[in-house]
Amino acid sequence: MIIRPYGDTLDDGAVQFSFTLPVPEGPRGREAARLFVEKLGFRHVDVVHSSALANGFSMYVAYGKTELGIDYDTIQIEDAVGEKVYTMAEACEVIQTRIGRKLVVVGACTGFDAHTVGIDAIMNMKGYNHHYGLERYGQIEAHNLGAQVPNEKLIDYAVKVNADAILVSQIVTQKDVHLQNLTEFIELLQARGLRERFILIAGGTRIGNKLAVELGFDGGFGKGSYADHVATFIIDRMLEKRG
Repeated sequence: MIIRPYGDTLDDGAVQFSFTLPVPEGPRGREAARLFVEKLGFRHVDVVHSSALANGFSMYVAYGKTELGIDYDTIQIEDAVGEKVYTMAEACEVIQTRIGRKLVVVGACTGFDAHTVGIDAIMNMKGYNHHYGLERYGQIEAHNLGAQVPNEKLIDYAVKVNADAILVSQIVTQKDVHLQNLTEFIELLQARGLRERFILIAGGTRIGNKLAVELGFDGGFGKGSYADHVATFIIDRMLEKRG
């Protein structure tokens, strides 16, 4: 099935763009924005909004149309969790009956990233969007260290409490700082011979399972992920380790 973006009419190929240019706002800037979108291969380009940002910088919103489409049936993804996702009650039952003890999970937003929204959504007792966080799970001992936690401190704490899993949240992605920080985290674990001791999970709005695995983590969770998914992944990995 070939699919295309659309605006007013199905398959009309309409796409909205938003971008900045290092030029003053005005007729010349708007024409530069229109020509830029045309050079991307779009037709019927229309710059519908422009505004000055600062001296010599401006922002544009434009529309254009394309004939290109993708075959939706050929798309394959590798999610960290399959179709079966445990509810909180199911997760606690599996932990109690098949693992026989509480799981210990440590999480933090590491590096200079000060955003706790991601790690709180997964770990905080109230959770997010009607999905309770790991702190509410009776069979999970959850430790949320908050934000701006050095990688070394998170690892030390995980060792101290004998954690089963470590969650690393990254929201800030400018200049790929999240990639640098996540890579450093894995390298620190490897240098201390601790990589195989923990189930490692990375999360954030621009982090998916594929990227997380490429960086050396066991799994990754991005948009649309809840504590249910993370708990399911940890439980399944723990059961795999037990054979």
